[in-house]
Amino acid sequence: MSSKTTMSASDRIASLLDDSSFVEVGAYVTSRSTDFNIKDQETPKDGVITGYGTIDGRLVYVYSQDATVLGGSVGEMHANKIAKVYDMALKMGAPVIGLIDCAGLRLQEATDSLNAFGNIFAKQAVASGVIPQITGVFGVCGGGSALIPALSDITFMVKDNAKLFVNSPNALDGNYTEKLDTADASYQAGKSAVVDEVLDDEASLLGRIRQVVAMLPSNNEDDSNYSDCSDDLNREIPNLESLEDDARAVLANISDNNVFIELKKDYAKDMVIGLIKLGGTTVGCVANQVSDGGSVLSTAGAYIAAEFVNFLDSFNIPILTLTNVKGFKATVSEEATIAKAVAKLTFAFANADVPKVNLVMGDGVGSAYLAMNSKSTGADIEYAWKTATIGTMEPEAAVKIMYADDIKGDKFDNAKLTKEYTEKMSSAMAAAKRGYVDDIIEGSATRKRLIAAFEMLYTKADFRPLKKHGTV
Repeated sequence: MSSKTTMSASDRIASLLDDSSFVEVGAYVTSRSTDFNIKDQETPKDGVITGYGTIDGRLVYVYSQDATVLGGSVGEMHANKIAKVYDMALKMGAPVIGLIDCAGLRLQEATDSLNAFGNIFAKQAVASGVIPQITGVFGVCGGGSALIPALSDITFMVKDNAKLFVNSPNALDGNYTEKLDTADASYQAGKSAVVDEVLDDEASLLGRIRQVVAMLPSNNEDDSNYSDCSDDLNREIPNLESLEDDARAVLANISDNNVFIELKKDYAKDMVIGLIKLGGTTVGCVANQVSDGGSVLSTAGAYIAAEFVNFLDSFNIPILTLTNVKGFKATVSEEATIAKAVAKLTFAFANADVPKVNLVMGDGVGSAYLAMNSKSTGADIEYAWKTATIGTMEPEAAVKIMYADDIKGDKFDNAKLTKEYTEKMSSAMAAAKRGYVDDIIEGSATRKRLIAAFEMLYTKADFRPLKKHGTV
């Protein structure tokens, strides 16, 4: 365990919210249980501070668990206070922020504690897609508590002190903490897809929550997802095409003031997801990251992208995709999972009715291209850089298949035929002539063209067949 100094539960709230804005709710609540050793202990606030305040003037609700009171464990009244926060937030249409430092179920309260956990989960389920739920893990978050961040929209962890687990490392067959600390923040961020980012310290984590809240609407009916833009709307970016394999760099370059908040950076190296501002409007981004993860789509990449697209659609946040993909990752383990994961991604894009813009930066090859928000699967506007390749397969491979009988002949000119096939069938211009690309744009003009596209799509209304929900 790290020896770094940690904040108190109340200090975390004070650091998170605007100065003097916090109003506590349920300050005098204590445990009702008198069984076992609880009757001999004080349980101030029953181990959790709850209330509301503002972040940059916007209303938010917050709860902060206090590990000095029975380890921050969840009992009946503890959970009731959190449930009350959710009830208030749903009525007011404001985000809920949970600051977790919890030993799990309060054993002294047995089934009362178990039922209390269920109440929290139910409130989170009702709130999902209605108000943003953001969780920060500062200390222990184990057992049933691990479902709280998993049910949230965005989760952050502190690098050294935070521990997140369903089963502790020592409870896993053949494992122990010194061998592999599965509760560690780095493990959870890289392996579980629950954690969006690991921050070095508590102050950094709280600052990141403030940044994310500023990017998000307060609820799913809030259409004021806009802030004043101090950046040049027509700013040109020379040589942007040279970064086609580094989507992370492209997003940082085109965004207002070069601010890009990336999520789940450590989970799937082939996919980049996150939030930017374009002309003052929040835009969610999904992009292939060739320079780090290769030119193919993986199960993990498709999974986090699909989940993120669903989140963006729930809160009416426009979607930008940067496509540069040649196919699917080909391994034995991937073969068992890739089809379902890509189906979920394809469904997520096709089902989302928010404004959607796709930019093909490099390769757009085969079904992997279709899954990345292509024109045929839902993009309202599709742009391409002039060097982009869009087709069923890589041109050289296509030529070898079509001219398989002629390859051994003296007159077979592979380079010439590949060039001809590319120009006629797999170039950005070929796709544009068929209406699959709306325009071929210069890399330097990417920012202003994207801002203009999303501005045009601002009032988009998409009418779909009546149904409860999809089944993919």
